Amino acid sequence: MSRRWRMPAGEDGQTSVLAIGFVVLALLLVTGVVSATGVHLDRKRLLATADAAAINASDALSDPGYYAEGRRPTAEGHVPITDEDVRRAVLEHLADHPELTEGLERVEVLEAAAPDGRTAVVRLGAYTRPALISWVTAPWSDGIALEAESSARAW
Repeated sequence: MSRRWRMPAGEDGQTSVLAIGFVVLALLLVTGVVSATGVHLDRKRLLATADAAAINASDALSDPGYYAEGRRPTAEGHVPITDEDVRRAVLEHLADHPELTEGLERVEVLEAAAPDGRTAVVRLGAYTRPALISWVTAPWSDGIALEAESSARAW
């Protein structure tokens, strides 16, 4: 028996073009999801760093600050912290723990304050880049600005 090869008719061969299109679409979707997940994880890491810095700063009080003239305990028995105490503690915490901000670019302290003398408010800013760059994520290839704010109260 001999086989006869027939020439492709109108719709033959279109399935491979469709399959290639779906593969490209799936790869672009994966690129977007992986990049968005990486940015979200970086933001969570920045928030955890702000939390740790705020907890550390709410407990911070320098010896000169404690013994300074005019720094007396309040009626509740605590010595108030100042904006300078909070900023110093946050900068020391970030310098002592560089692993907390690994992978983030241009990490900076946007705010370090003690609005009521008892609560440390810390706001950090940083930049991150998408994990995978494609034409979907290319507009953000220069970096995405992240901010995280946390507060902790000394008791």
